[in-house]
Amino acid sequence: MQNDRLPYLREKTLQLPMLPGIYKMKNKAGEIIYIGKAKLLRNRVSSYFRGVERHTPKVYKMVEKVYDFDYIVTESEFEALVLECSLIKEYSPKYNILLKDDKGYFYVKVTQGDWGRITAVKQKLDDDALYLGPYTSNYIVRETVDEANKVFRLPTCNRKFPQDFGKGRPCLNYHIQQCMGVCRGKISKEEYQEALAQALEFIRTGGESSLKVLTQQMEQAAEALNFEKAARYRDRINAIRRVHERQRIILDRVEDQDMMAFVRDDSRVCAAVLKFRESRLQDKEDFLLGETMELPQVRRDFLLQYYGNGRDIPKLIGLDGPCEEQELVEQYLTGLARRKVSIRIPQRGDKSHLVELASTNAAQRLALESQSRRTVREVAALEELSRLLGLPKPPKYIEAYDISNIGSATVVAGMVVFEDGKPLKSAYKRFTIKTVEGTDDYASMAEVLTRRLERYRQEEGTDSTFARLPDLILLDGGKGHVATIEPLIRSMGFAIPVFGMVKDDRHRTRAIAKDGGEIAIASNRSAFTLVSAIQEEVHRYAITYARSKHKRGALSLALTQVPGIGPAKSKALFAQFKTLKAMGEATVQELAQVKGMSKPLAQRVYDFLHAGQS
Repeated sequence: MQNDRLPYLREKTLQLPMLPGIYKMKNKAGEIIYIGKAKLLRNRVSSYFRGVERHTPKVYKMVEKVYDFDYIVTESEFEALVLECSLIKEYSPKYNILLKDDKGYFYVKVTQGDWGRITAVKQKLDDDALYLGPYTSNYIVRETVDEANKVFRLPTCNRKFPQDFGKGRPCLNYHIQQCMGVCRGKISKEEYQEALAQALEFIRTGGESSLKVLTQQMEQAAEALNFEKAARYRDRINAIRRVHERQRIILDRVEDQDMMAFVRDDSRVCAAVLKFRESRLQDKEDFLLGETMELPQVRRDFLLQYYGNGRDIPKLIGLDGPCEEQELVEQYLTGLARRKVSIRIPQRGDKSHLVELASTNAAQRLALESQSRRTVREVAALEELSRLLGLPKPPKYIEAYDISNIGSATVVAGMVVFEDGKPLKSAYKRFTIKTVEGTDDYASMAEVLTRRLERYRQEEGTDSTFARLPDLILLDGGKGHVATIEPLIRSMGFAIPVFGMVKDDRHRTRAIAKDGGEIAIASNRSAFTLVSAIQEEVHRYAITYARSKHKRGALSLALTQVPGIGPAKSKALFAQFKTLKAMGEATVQELAQVKGMSKPLAQRVYDFLHAGQS
């Protein structure tokens, strides 16, 4: 820490009262760089200047720049929260701001002429087109334009009318009844303009108003015995209803709600917000938040800033995890909305699935922005796993261990590594159990982890794969394995989270074991798929090694039947040729080159390996 003012700042915190209030951190130029609230000012502010090495990167950088601080005492913690929000809006301190209002605007464009088109655009040009907007959401504009064109079967191709009438065959949209086929030259100008006008009405007023108008027009056409026209109105009505049913999803009981998820990678957090209004998914927003605090504080700060900027506040806000000071934030948002606002963390059912959907959207944005090759599925799986296990961030580097034995003579272990959710086969390791007699899986696992961590101490700072510590250790076994290994790792001075992978009767992944219980994961699809893949891979790797070693031991024992070949020479032969096949393909001269072998002895081995061959 390069801040020479720390002794002064620590001394100044002793003068702070044990009362609620807000504090303002300032840099050397006197600029406010951070504003926070506290239930007890002395405790909260002093925490910044003690144990600074334990701070998150963002807090560490902020504390480095603090030259002085001021404070304001308030009557209550809630009053401090309101004042904090007000001052953050006024000063926009560098280390407070999560959201920047740098969104562009989007428009629905309608070109003029007899055959106008409806498109979504990012800019309003100085032309003769009609523009609806501006809208802040690109998602709303694109979805609305797409729906309007499909419902009223308007063309979206690049053909120009009337120049291209009758040129070429109609496109696929015509054949799947998503375009009326203007290119055929059989649609009248009046019929087309009526559909275009109805599509604009649909965009301006929404589906419900369009349904009423279209229903009246259909009834009038039917009374006038114009059944072809009535059928067109009927088809449009049915199309609008299908759109509503598709968008209704599973929200019949809730009018409006926002579902939020926060997905973290190595250095950033992405927040995704799904906005449901009138039982429809109306909008999606995502935000890259850059370097941040711990996720509970991120959720708190995000909620206060997101809704404090004048956005519509729904009755229900669903989150993917704990929010710092949740009750105070609820109270604050209730005051802004002037009606009850609830914040919930759905654990099961429809709302839980919608939070998962928000998490997938956040993972998608992070994957697109990431310089690594991680897929959306891998980002989402690691985020979901970290949330399930209560880890501070997604585990980038995971090691998994399994003990495999074939009788008491062959006991081995396999270690596999998953980096960014994918197998890293160059880091896989195999262990032969050396100190444990018989088949004791707990003791064998303890030997393996002890040897692995001792290798870290020996090779730290080198290019060895053992020189890197994992973010998470998974054991193929239940809570007994965890209870054995977790204290062992702590006693060696390491703080690596340890969990077990529990199988059901059919040897499929069922749950994650922790010391004292289990965590069900079947309902968390991304995490379940990842853990299942890890468990299958470590089991495959360990049992393959066990079988190979057992077979090699049996063959080595068979070689001792050759006169003059004992265990030492048999071991030397296998060390040289690795497999029995390679040994069988060797010449007498090549066999004789093995340490301890003579030419006559090599001839006897050769004859033994080729006995019975014609």
